[in-house]
Amino acid sequence: MPCPHSPPLFWSFNVIRLFLLFIAATFLPAAAVQAETVSSPDGRTVVTLDTDGEGIPFYEVVRDGTPVIAKSTLGFTFTDADPMRRNFEVVAVTADAADTRWEQPWGERRWVADRHNEIALTFRQKDATAREVTVRLRVFDDGMGFRYEFPQSDAQPVRRIAEELTEFNIASDGTAWSIPAGDWNRYEYLYSRTPISALSTVHTPVTMVLANGTHLSFHEAALVDYSGMWLKRMEGTRLRALLAPSPQGAKVVREGAFTTPWRTIQIADGPAGLFESSLILNLNEPNTLGDVSWFKPHKYIGIWWEMHLDKTSWASGPKHGATTENAKKYIDFAAANGFRGVLIEGWNKGWDGTWFGNGREFSFTEAYPDFDLKAVTDYARKKGVHLIGHHETGGNIAVYEDQLEDAMALYEKLGVDAVKTGYVADAGGIITRDAEGKDLLVWHDGQENVRHHIKVVETAARHHVAVNPHEPVKDTGLRRTYPNWVAREGARGAEYDAWGVPKNTPDHVPELIFTRLLAGPMDYTPGVFSLEGRGATAPDIPSTLARQLAYYVAIYSPIQMAADLPENLAKWPKALDFVKRVPADWSESKLIEGAVGEYAIIARQDRNSHAWYVGGVTDDKERAVKLLLAFLDKGKRYTATIWRDGATADGLGSDRHAMDVITQKVTSDSVIDLRMARAGGFAIEIKPTK
Repeated sequence: MPCPHSPPLFWSFNVIRLFLLFIAATFLPAAAVQAETVSSPDGRTVVTLDTDGEGIPFYEVVRDGTPVIAKSTLGFTFTDADPMRRNFEVVAVTADAADTRWEQPWGERRWVADRHNEIALTFRQKDATAREVTVRLRVFDDGMGFRYEFPQSDAQPVRRIAEELTEFNIASDGTAWSIPAGDWNRYEYLYSRTPISALSTVHTPVTMVLANGTHLSFHEAALVDYSGMWLKRMEGTRLRALLAPSPQGAKVVREGAFTTPWRTIQIADGPAGLFESSLILNLNEPNTLGDVSWFKPHKYIGIWWEMHLDKTSWASGPKHGATTENAKKYIDFAAANGFRGVLIEGWNKGWDGTWFGNGREFSFTEAYPDFDLKAVTDYARKKGVHLIGHHETGGNIAVYEDQLEDAMALYEKLGVDAVKTGYVADAGGIITRDAEGKDLLVWHDGQENVRHHIKVVETAARHHVAVNPHEPVKDTGLRRTYPNWVAREGARGAEYDAWGVPKNTPDHVPELIFTRLLAGPMDYTPGVFSLEGRGATAPDIPSTLARQLAYYVAIYSPIQMAADLPENLAKWPKALDFVKRVPADWSESKLIEGAVGEYAIIARQDRNSHAWYVGGVTDDKERAVKLLLAFLDKGKRYTATIWRDGATADGLGSDRHAMDVITQKVTSDSVIDLRMARAGGFAIEIKPTK
């Protein structure tokens, strides 16, 4: 049904247009079908889909009459068949529209609106094979997505895709924020800010700001049984899809009818339009798991940061961190401070020797002798705490899949309802098996590992276990389809503040908010109150204490870690108080103010109360903020508790812990004056006054 806020004339026109498209598709001869256009529900974005004089399919995107994506061609090459590139004609067209909303079981917002218009054109090659492919295109107010749909074909029963020829020909130059693709460290890089015309080969999401202020982000949705898409600059501002490589030649092998992932372009007037977009989620299939109420969004601590500080080790021996005694200490702290979860890494056999990129010795059911898994889970249960399991594979998905069912069944039996998985290996170092059962090394985002992650999530779901992979395949919104896929890493997280060179720079989180986090939740592992990494002898981590608190609002995840050692968390009780209070599940999320890579101020409303939380982060520049509270309900009174940078705080200087905690009465008409220090920030809790 039409949205009540949409102009009636627009919807009348749209109904007539859909009727005419139906008549054309039903009664006109196939060869008579012409170019088609489809508009966003608000009419601002118009996309054309057609073939050119050589029969090459292409699309174009115009917003408010200005070209955004110039003529961009579509097609495929194969390892065993002629290309699907030219000599096409349009033989069928269908049209559709949607105006619905759906509910997330947990998320950055409870209700997601799905308003789009759609066309689907079927292209047929004018040769003896008469091969066909359909391009389905959906246009939303916040962007567009399209995918290829291959039918069953006697001429080509198995498609062995060598490359996808999808182009993104940006109509003008601008600024891009990107990380390199095809390099050893997967997605774990600091972002580079360059002209679009200076890009090389990059991962998605890649975010751009054009000269006229238009904000774009390029990514993909619903990556299933296919290789991940990189973007390679061909010339000027023309980019082309580049699928993750395969050592077996074809980058994708599919039998019978199938669809590709959606290729997505988020389009907005400014950063808020990108931040508040739900386009990626809307292009995924609905929940297939049914009732998932067994997972609860939560905060956790864990035996983890101490290993990154080299105080203890994952490996067995005198420095072993995952002992029964140490685990009970963490459980006691969690119970005393309201943390639902305790992550324990290094509990299982296989960490001794060379496990990085190897993983052949890992057992996912056998513990080291100094760790009693059942005793620890029983102890946690009595304290009201849940263990978070850990499965590091060293990138060896073959060994992991051999044990996957038994490992998840063990966790279910012990009441472990979440697991952090890991795939620590250089890019191209994922170990699977070929048809003869021999080890085969493939890419982190190749088709084989994409299939593997789905298998893990489906297996875990049968045992009521939520999954949080690190070193994963990138997020493409599949948490809608598999809600137990609660978060991922897939970027440079807080662990780099322990030993990275350089540390995560002050602009890193303001970049993540408008790049990686557009794809979905990230387990950034915030909450390093000490602000010191391994062997620190001087001001170390570029951050203020208040900024660490801001991360709990600015970086969305339904599982949020307080990463520091328990003794460090306890050392700053005022900061710990905020972490105890802040939720991990939201009914609404808004960008109040921000700029890509510079700063962001984010407000989120608690899913389970009327309270709001606000977090602000900045780069290496000090900023004065006038925070308008217009997002609050009018006519109501609230109490705001503010954790802010102190007068002498400086995230790049010697006084990083200076923090004030103040309380004041506010309404929706109030303005709060704040100062964000260099590499600083603030966090606010706003609760209705009783």
